[in-house]
Amino acid sequence: MEPIASREKEKQTGGHSGVLVLAAVTIAGLVVCILLAAPFLGALTWALTLAILFAPLHARIVNVVAWPNLAAMISVLIVVLAVAGPAIFVVERLIEQAAASVSLIQERLRSGAIQQLLDAQPGIAPVGKWIEQQIDLPAVIANLASWLSNAGAAFARNSAVQVIEFVLTFYMLFYFLRDQTTARRFLTERLPLTTAETERLFTRVVDTIHATVYGTIAVAAIQGILGGLIFSFLGLPTPLLWGLVMGLLSIVPVLGAFIVWIPAAIFLAINGDLGKAAILAVWGAVVVGSIDNILRPIFVGDRLRLHTVPAFISIIGGLVLFGMAGLILGPLAVTITIMLIEIWAERDRTGYPETLE
Repeated sequence: MEPIASREKEKQTGGHSGVLVLAAVTIAGLVVCILLAAPFLGALTWALTLAILFAPLHARIVNVVAWPNLAAMISVLIVVLAVAGPAIFVVERLIEQAAASVSLIQERLRSGAIQQLLDAQPGIAPVGKWIEQQIDLPAVIANLASWLSNAGAAFARNSAVQVIEFVLTFYMLFYFLRDQTTARRFLTERLPLTTAETERLFTRVVDTIHATVYGTIAVAAIQGILGGLIFSFLGLPTPLLWGLVMGLLSIVPVLGAFIVWIPAAIFLAINGDLGKAAILAVWGAVVVGSIDNILRPIFVGDRLRLHTVPAFISIIGGLVLFGMAGLILGPLAVTITIMLIEIWAERDRTGYPETLE
Protein backbone atom coordinates (compact mmCIF):
# COMPACT_ATOMS: atom_id res chain seq x y z
CA MET A 1 0.00 0.00 0.00
CA GLU A 2 2.85 2.34 0.78
CA PRO A 3 4.27 2.34 -2.77
CA ILE A 4 0.79 3.08 -4.11
CA ALA A 5 0.32 5.92 -1.60
CA SER A 6 3.73 7.35 -2.44
CA ARG A 7 3.04 7.17 -6.18
CA GLU A 8 -0.33 8.89 -5.65
CA LYS A 9 1.35 11.60 -3.61
CA GLU A 10 3.98 12.01 -6.33
CA LYS A 11 1.22 12.40 -8.95
CA GLN A 12 -0.41 15.12 -6.83
CA THR A 13 2.80 17.04 -6.17
CA GLY A 14 3.98 16.32 -9.68
CA GLY A 15 7.53 17.49 -9.46
CA HIS A 16 9.18 20.07 -11.69
CA SER A 17 8.78 18.14 -14.94
CA GLY A 18 5.16 17.27 -14.16
CA VAL A 19 4.30 20.92 -13.53
CA LEU A 20 5.91 21.95 -16.82
CA VAL A 21 3.99 19.27 -18.73
CA LEU A 22 0.70 20.29 -17.09
CA ALA A 23 1.37 23.97 -17.83
CA ALA A 24 2.28 23.22 -21.45
CA VAL A 25 -0.83 21.11 -22.00
CA THR A 26 -3.00 23.77 -20.36
CA ILE A 27 -1.53 26.54 -22.53
CA ALA A 28 -1.94 24.40 -25.65
CA GLY A 29 -5.56 23.77 -24.72
CA LEU A 30 -6.16 27.48 -24.22
CA VAL A 31 -4.63 28.27 -27.61
CA VAL A 32 -6.85 25.66 -29.29
CA CYS A 33 -9.91 27.06 -27.51
CA ILE A 34 -9.05 30.58 -28.69
CA LEU A 35 -8.66 29.34 -32.27
CA LEU A 36 -11.99 27.54 -32.02
CA ALA A 37 -13.71 30.67 -30.73
CA ALA A 38 -12.06 33.04 -33.24
CA PRO A 39 -14.68 32.54 -36.02
CA PHE A 40 -17.39 33.44 -33.51
CA LEU A 41 -15.57 36.44 -32.02
CA GLY A 42 -17.94 38.99 -33.56
CA ALA A 43 -21.06 37.13 -32.45
CA LEU A 44 -19.64 36.58 -28.96
CA THR A 45 -18.66 40.23 -28.59
CA TRP A 46 -22.01 41.64 -29.70
CA ALA A 47 -23.92 39.04 -27.68
CA LEU A 48 -21.98 40.05 -24.55
CA THR A 49 -22.48 43.73 -25.35
CA LEU A 50 -26.23 43.33 -25.85
CA ALA A 51 -26.49 41.21 -22.69
CA ILE A 52 -24.88 44.00 -20.65
CA LEU A 53 -26.86 46.79 -22.30
CA PHE A 54 -30.21 45.02 -21.88
CA ALA A 55 -29.48 43.49 -18.46
CA PRO A 56 -31.76 45.99 -16.63
CA LEU A 57 -34.65 45.17 -18.99
CA HIS A 58 -34.07 41.44 -18.55
CA ALA A 59 -34.05 41.87 -14.77
CA ARG A 60 -37.52 43.44 -14.94
CA ILE A 61 -38.77 40.61 -17.14
CA VAL A 62 -37.37 38.02 -14.73
CA ASN A 63 -39.34 39.67 -11.91
CA VAL A 64 -42.54 39.12 -13.90
CA VAL A 65 -41.82 35.79 -15.64
CA ALA A 66 -40.90 32.98 -13.30
CA TRP A 67 -39.37 30.64 -15.92
CA PRO A 68 -35.75 31.56 -16.82
CA ASN A 69 -35.96 30.13 -20.35
CA LEU A 70 -39.13 32.04 -21.18
CA ALA A 71 -37.78 35.25 -19.66
CA ALA A 72 -34.60 34.98 -21.74
CA MET A 73 -36.60 34.27 -24.90
CA ILE A 74 -38.78 37.35 -24.33
CA SER A 75 -35.70 39.52 -23.76
CA VAL A 76 -34.01 38.22 -26.92
CA LEU A 77 -37.14 38.85 -28.97
CA ILE A 78 -37.29 42.44 -27.73
CA VAL A 79 -33.62 42.95 -28.61
CA VAL A 80 -34.17 41.53 -32.10
CA LEU A 81 -37.08 43.91 -32.72
CA ALA A 82 -35.19 46.88 -31.27
CA VAL A 83 -31.80 46.35 -32.90
CA ALA A 84 -31.64 43.90 -35.80
CA GLY A 85 -34.71 44.98 -37.79
CA PRO A 86 -33.97 48.73 -37.87
CA ALA A 87 -30.28 48.11 -38.62
CA ILE A 88 -31.04 45.98 -41.70
CA PHE A 89 -33.66 48.48 -42.91
CA VAL A 90 -31.30 51.48 -42.57
CA VAL A 91 -28.41 49.75 -44.39
CA GLU A 92 -30.63 48.69 -47.30
CA ARG A 93 -32.21 52.13 -47.65
CA LEU A 94 -28.80 53.78 -47.39
CA ILE A 95 -27.38 51.75 -50.29
CA GLU A 96 -30.47 52.36 -52.42
CA GLN A 97 -30.52 56.12 -51.83
CA ALA A 98 -26.78 56.50 -52.39
CA ALA A 99 -27.05 54.61 -55.68
CA ALA A 100 -29.97 56.84 -56.72
CA SER A 101 -27.97 60.00 -55.90
CA VAL A 102 -25.01 58.80 -57.96
CA SER A 103 -27.33 58.02 -60.88
CA LEU A 104 -28.69 61.58 -60.69
CA ILE A 105 -25.15 62.99 -60.85
CA GLN A 106 -24.42 60.75 -63.86
CA GLU A 107 -27.50 62.07 -65.62
CA ARG A 108 -26.46 65.68 -64.98
CA LEU A 109 -22.98 64.95 -66.32
CA ARG A 110 -24.39 63.41 -69.48
CA SER A 111 -26.81 66.29 -70.03
CA GLY A 112 -24.08 68.89 -69.51
CA ALA A 113 -25.91 70.58 -66.62
CA ILE A 114 -22.84 70.57 -64.37
CA GLN A 115 -20.64 71.98 -67.14
CA GLN A 116 -23.16 74.77 -67.69
CA LEU A 117 -23.00 75.60 -63.99
CA LEU A 118 -19.21 75.82 -64.16
CA ASP A 119 -19.28 77.96 -67.29
CA ALA A 120 -21.74 80.35 -65.57
CA GLN A 121 -19.12 81.12 -62.92
CA PRO A 122 -16.18 82.81 -64.67
CA GLY A 123 -14.15 82.91 -61.47
CA ILE A 124 -14.10 79.15 -61.02
CA ALA A 125 -14.49 78.03 -64.63
CA PRO A 126 -10.69 77.58 -65.03
CA VAL A 127 -10.69 75.35 -61.95
CA GLY A 128 -13.48 73.26 -63.47
CA LYS A 129 -11.58 72.95 -66.74
CA TRP A 130 -8.42 71.91 -64.89
CA ILE A 131 -10.36 69.25 -62.99
CA GLU A 132 -11.88 68.06 -66.26
CA GLN A 133 -8.41 67.75 -67.79
CA GLN A 134 -6.88 65.95 -64.82
CA ILE A 135 -9.77 63.68 -63.85
CA ASP A 136 -12.16 61.70 -65.96
CA LEU A 137 -15.13 62.68 -63.83
CA PRO A 138 -17.75 60.64 -65.74
CA ALA A 139 -15.57 57.53 -65.37
CA VAL A 140 -15.09 58.19 -61.66
CA ILE A 141 -18.83 58.58 -61.13
CA ALA A 142 -19.51 55.49 -63.22
CA ASN A 143 -17.05 53.50 -61.13
CA LEU A 144 -18.70 54.80 -57.98
CA ALA A 145 -22.13 53.80 -59.27
CA SER A 146 -20.80 50.37 -60.18
CA TRP A 147 -19.26 50.00 -56.73
CA LEU A 148 -22.52 50.94 -55.04
CA SER A 149 -24.44 48.48 -57.21
CA ASN A 150 -21.94 45.76 -56.35
CA ALA A 151 -22.18 46.69 -52.67
CA GLY A 152 -25.94 46.32 -52.81
CA ALA A 153 -25.65 43.00 -54.61
CA ALA A 154 -23.02 41.81 -52.15
CA PHE A 155 -25.25 42.83 -49.26
CA ALA A 156 -28.08 40.75 -50.70
CA ARG A 157 -25.71 37.93 -51.63
CA ASN A 158 -24.16 37.82 -48.19
CA SER A 159 -27.52 38.08 -46.44
CA ALA A 160 -27.35 34.36 -45.63
CA VAL A 161 -24.01 34.85 -43.89
CA GLN A 162 -25.36 37.87 -42.05
CA VAL A 163 -28.45 35.93 -41.00
CA ILE A 164 -26.22 33.18 -39.62
CA GLU A 165 -24.18 35.71 -37.65
CA PHE A 166 -27.36 37.35 -36.36
CA VAL A 167 -28.73 33.97 -35.32
CA LEU A 168 -25.49 33.07 -33.54
CA THR A 169 -25.43 36.43 -31.77
CA PHE A 170 -28.95 36.08 -30.43
CA TYR A 171 -28.48 32.37 -29.71
CA MET A 172 -25.53 33.24 -27.49
CA LEU A 173 -27.39 36.23 -26.09
CA PHE A 174 -30.13 33.87 -24.86
CA TYR A 175 -27.63 31.96 -22.70
CA PHE A 176 -25.75 35.08 -21.62
CA LEU A 177 -29.01 36.47 -20.24
CA ARG A 178 -30.35 33.22 -18.79
CA ASP A 179 -27.11 32.08 -17.16
CA GLN A 180 -25.58 35.41 -16.20
CA THR A 181 -25.76 34.69 -12.46
CA THR A 182 -24.10 31.30 -12.89
CA ALA A 183 -21.40 32.77 -15.13
CA ARG A 184 -20.72 35.56 -12.67
CA ARG A 185 -20.38 33.08 -9.82
CA PHE A 186 -18.09 30.86 -11.93
CA LEU A 187 -15.76 33.75 -12.75
CA THR A 188 -15.75 35.02 -9.16
CA GLU A 189 -14.70 31.61 -7.85
CA ARG A 190 -11.98 30.98 -10.43
CA LEU A 191 -10.38 34.34 -11.13
CA PRO A 192 -7.19 34.89 -9.05
CA LEU A 193 -8.74 38.02 -7.57
CA THR A 194 -10.43 38.84 -4.30
CA THR A 195 -14.20 39.31 -4.28
CA ALA A 196 -13.79 43.09 -4.11
CA GLU A 197 -11.30 43.08 -7.01
CA THR A 198 -13.60 40.86 -9.09
CA GLU A 199 -16.52 43.22 -8.50
CA ARG A 200 -14.32 46.12 -9.58
CA LEU A 201 -13.46 44.19 -12.74
CA PHE A 202 -17.12 43.50 -13.53
CA THR A 203 -18.01 47.13 -12.89
CA ARG A 204 -15.21 48.34 -15.16
CA VAL A 205 -16.35 46.03 -17.97
CA VAL A 206 -19.95 47.25 -17.72
CA ASP A 207 -18.91 50.91 -17.53
CA THR A 208 -16.60 50.55 -20.53
CA ILE A 209 -19.29 48.97 -22.70
CA HIS A 210 -21.92 51.50 -21.63
CA ALA A 211 -19.55 54.43 -22.20
CA THR A 212 -18.36 53.15 -25.57
CA VAL A 213 -21.77 52.23 -27.00
CA TYR A 214 -23.99 54.95 -25.58
CA GLY A 215 -21.39 57.69 -25.92
CA THR A 216 -20.59 56.81 -29.54
CA ILE A 217 -24.21 56.41 -30.60
CA ALA A 218 -25.42 59.54 -28.82
CA VAL A 219 -22.71 61.79 -30.28
CA ALA A 220 -23.10 60.29 -33.76
CA ALA A 221 -26.88 60.69 -33.65
CA ILE A 222 -26.63 64.35 -32.68
CA GLN A 223 -24.04 65.02 -35.37
CA GLY A 224 -26.27 63.33 -37.93
CA ILE A 225 -29.31 65.34 -36.80
CA LEU A 226 -27.39 68.63 -36.95
CA GLY A 227 -26.04 67.76 -40.39
CA GLY A 228 -29.46 66.73 -41.69
CA LEU A 229 -31.06 69.90 -40.31
CA ILE A 230 -28.61 72.21 -42.07
CA PHE A 231 -29.07 70.26 -45.32
CA SER A 232 -32.84 70.69 -44.97
CA PHE A 233 -32.51 74.40 -44.09
CA LEU A 234 -30.32 75.06 -47.14
CA GLY A 235 -32.64 73.11 -49.43
CA LEU A 236 -30.12 70.40 -50.29
CA PRO A 237 -31.54 67.12 -51.63
CA THR A 238 -32.29 64.08 -49.42
CA PRO A 239 -31.38 65.65 -46.05
CA LEU A 240 -32.56 62.54 -44.19
CA LEU A 241 -30.20 60.35 -46.20
CA TRP A 242 -27.19 62.59 -45.71
CA GLY A 243 -28.01 63.06 -42.03
CA LEU A 244 -27.93 59.28 -41.66
CA VAL A 245 -24.68 59.11 -43.62
CA MET A 246 -23.04 61.79 -41.47
CA GLY A 247 -24.21 60.05 -38.31
CA LEU A 248 -22.85 56.70 -39.48
CA LEU A 249 -19.55 58.24 -40.60
CA SER A 250 -19.21 59.89 -37.19
CA ILE A 251 -19.19 56.45 -35.57
CA VAL A 252 -16.15 55.35 -37.57
CA PRO A 253 -12.84 56.70 -36.19
CA VAL A 254 -10.76 58.94 -38.51
CA LEU A 255 -13.80 59.43 -40.78
CA GLY A 256 -16.48 61.95 -39.96
CA ALA A 257 -19.34 64.12 -41.15
CA PHE A 258 -16.88 66.39 -42.99
CA ILE A 259 -16.69 63.77 -45.77
CA VAL A 260 -20.27 64.78 -46.64
CA TRP A 261 -20.54 68.48 -45.87
CA ILE A 262 -17.27 69.60 -47.50
CA PRO A 263 -18.23 68.29 -50.98
CA ALA A 264 -21.73 69.69 -50.46
CA ALA A 265 -20.29 73.14 -49.65
CA ILE A 266 -18.09 72.97 -52.76
CA PHE A 267 -21.10 72.01 -54.87
CA LEU A 268 -23.07 75.00 -53.51
CA ALA A 269 -20.16 77.32 -54.28
CA ILE A 270 -19.90 75.97 -57.83
CA ASN A 271 -23.64 76.46 -58.19
CA GLY A 272 -23.24 80.12 -57.28
CA ASP A 273 -24.81 79.85 -53.81
CA LEU A 274 -21.80 81.32 -52.02
CA GLY A 275 -23.85 82.38 -49.00
CA LYS A 276 -25.26 78.89 -48.51
CA ALA A 277 -21.80 77.41 -49.05
CA ALA A 278 -20.37 79.66 -46.33
CA ILE A 279 -23.20 78.81 -43.92
CA LEU A 280 -22.71 75.09 -44.50
CA ALA A 281 -18.93 75.34 -44.09
CA VAL A 282 -19.18 77.31 -40.84
CA TRP A 283 -21.93 75.06 -39.46
CA GLY A 284 -20.04 71.92 -40.39
CA ALA A 285 -16.71 73.06 -38.99
CA VAL A 286 -17.89 74.85 -35.85
CA VAL A 287 -21.11 73.09 -34.83
CA VAL A 288 -21.04 69.57 -36.29
CA GLY A 289 -17.27 69.19 -36.12
CA SER A 290 -16.76 70.44 -32.56
CA ILE A 291 -19.89 68.98 -30.93
CA ASP A 292 -18.01 65.71 -30.40
CA ASN A 293 -15.49 67.39 -28.07
CA ILE A 294 -18.30 69.04 -26.12
CA LEU A 295 -20.79 66.20 -25.80
CA ARG A 296 -18.52 63.16 -25.44
CA PRO A 297 -17.25 64.18 -21.96
CA ILE A 298 -20.86 64.84 -20.93
CA PHE A 299 -22.16 61.47 -22.15
CA VAL A 300 -19.12 59.42 -21.25
CA GLY A 301 -17.73 61.41 -18.32
CA ASP A 302 -15.04 59.53 -16.46
CA ARG A 303 -16.72 56.12 -16.85
CA LEU A 304 -14.27 55.00 -19.51
CA ARG A 305 -11.35 56.29 -17.38
CA LEU A 306 -9.05 56.55 -20.37
CA HIS A 307 -7.06 59.50 -21.65
CA THR A 308 -7.94 60.64 -25.18
CA VAL A 309 -4.77 59.16 -26.70
CA PRO A 310 -5.08 55.58 -25.33
CA ALA A 311 -8.83 55.69 -25.99
CA PHE A 312 -8.17 56.61 -29.64
CA ILE A 313 -5.47 53.92 -29.97
CA SER A 314 -7.69 51.29 -28.35
CA ILE A 315 -10.52 51.94 -30.81
CA ILE A 316 -8.35 52.17 -33.95
CA GLY A 317 -6.23 49.17 -32.94
CA GLY A 318 -9.32 47.20 -32.02
CA LEU A 319 -10.90 47.87 -35.41
CA VAL A 320 -7.69 46.82 -37.19
CA LEU A 321 -7.30 43.60 -35.17
CA PHE A 322 -10.90 42.50 -34.73
CA GLY A 323 -13.02 44.40 -37.26
CA MET A 324 -16.18 46.11 -36.00
CA ALA A 325 -16.07 43.98 -32.84
CA GLY A 326 -12.88 45.87 -32.01
CA LEU A 327 -15.01 48.94 -31.30
CA ILE A 328 -15.86 47.12 -28.05
CA LEU A 329 -12.89 44.76 -27.64
CA GLY A 330 -10.22 47.47 -28.03
CA PRO A 331 -11.34 49.77 -25.19
CA LEU A 332 -12.31 46.72 -23.12
CA ALA A 333 -8.84 45.19 -23.40
CA VAL A 334 -7.10 48.46 -22.53
CA THR A 335 -9.31 49.35 -19.56
CA ILE A 336 -9.11 45.83 -18.08
CA THR A 337 -5.33 45.78 -18.48
CA ILE A 338 -5.02 49.17 -16.81
CA MET A 339 -7.24 47.99 -13.97
CA LEU A 340 -5.13 44.84 -13.45
CA ILE A 341 -1.99 46.97 -13.34
CA GLU A 342 -3.68 49.11 -10.68
CA ILE A 343 -4.45 45.96 -8.68
CA TRP A 344 -0.79 44.89 -8.83
CA ALA A 345 0.28 48.36 -7.68
CA GLU A 346 -2.18 48.22 -4.76
CA ARG A 347 -0.87 44.78 -3.77
CA ASP A 348 2.69 46.11 -3.78
CA ARG A 349 1.61 48.82 -1.36
CA THR A 350 -0.73 46.87 0.89
CA GLY A 351 0.59 43.31 0.59
CA TYR A 352 -0.76 40.16 -1.07
CA PRO A 353 -4.34 39.31 0.02
CA GLU A 354 -4.38 36.47 2.52
CA THR A 355 -7.31 34.78 0.75
CA LEU A 356 -5.13 34.28 -2.32
CA GLU A 357 -1.92 33.10 -0.57
